[in-house]
Amino acid sequence: MKRREFIKTAAASAIVLSRSGFAETKDGIPYRILGHTGERLSMVGVGGHHIGRPAVPEAIGIRIIRTALDNGVNFLDNAWDYNDGVSEIRMGKALRDGYRHKAFLMTKIDGRTKQAATQQIEESLRRLQTGHIDLLQIHEIIRMNDPERVFAPGGCMEALLAARQAGKIRYIGFTGHKSPEMHLHMLNVAFKHNFTFDAVQMPLNVMDAHFESFQKLVLPVLKKHNIGALGMKPMGDAIILQSNTATPVECLQYAMNLPVTTVITGCDSMKILDQALHTARTFRPLSHAEVAAILAKTATVAQNGQFEEYKTTHHFDGTYQNPRWLG
Repeated sequence: MKRREFIKTAAASAIVLSRSGFAETKDGIPYRILGHTGERLSMVGVGGHHIGRPAVPEAIGIRIIRTALDNGVNFLDNAWDYNDGVSEIRMGKALRDGYRHKAFLMTKIDGRTKQAATQQIEESLRRLQTGHIDLLQIHEIIRMNDPERVFAPGGCMEALLAARQAGKIRYIGFTGHKSPEMHLHMLNVAFKHNFTFDAVQMPLNVMDAHFESFQKLVLPVLKKHNIGALGMKPMGDAIILQSNTATPVECLQYAMNLPVTTVITGCDSMKILDQALHTARTFRPLSHAEVAAILAKTATVAQNGQFEEYKTTHHFDGTYQNPRWLG
């Protein structure tokens, strides 16, 4: 397919798929439905990694979370391994004093064995100071054999199902940032085991549309099976901004325009949170021309994945650098 034809096709698919509208709004933040679960989630969610980084004071991390919840955001992202547990600990503190009921709380675990996954779930519950996690996701499906390990006898899926049965988690999903083929393999292995995930999280941004695209390959499958789609890395951890081809607002708008329930964005300051809130409140579906213009600006620099290092390097692969987390 010629470059001009690709951009036209991608733009058309992006805008057509986004016309589902909003379930409601809260404090001006649009809400969308999470697939077959029926849960109503804010179109923008707060990422958990940034609020636990060493450069962010704990008080600021807590303030970011509580301000988001007070302003209509209900989706919170986290992971057992973020910042050696600091991210979950800070989020647990932020959810005290009546804030827990405002949040749809998601975290992720790395364990591929039942034993490792069980231990990580229990630790996340303690850190987050909660009796249940709304969405528990299997983190970093970045190897082609990860799905087989997850569903093997004694694999982590046994721990997740047991936790769900015990009321410790409500929904089950998975995440990954490496390859859409790995996501499709995970979905297919699950279907073979008569299991349908409640949610799937993946990078969706202005670069992804051109290179190893989750948007093109995974989103249509999720829509077909009514599985909730969660977008992450709208700015590629700010690396995409270094290309000087799209502004932060354009990056957020493009991701929000896709058929996703929530766009998860990292906020390490009140200024960045305010930017995300304002973009969500003022969002309107992009026109074909607007989508095409964004894709045209990013097409050339996106071709080899140089601004999507989570796909092309191990820099973002926590379980690659710490294989013991897998169990």
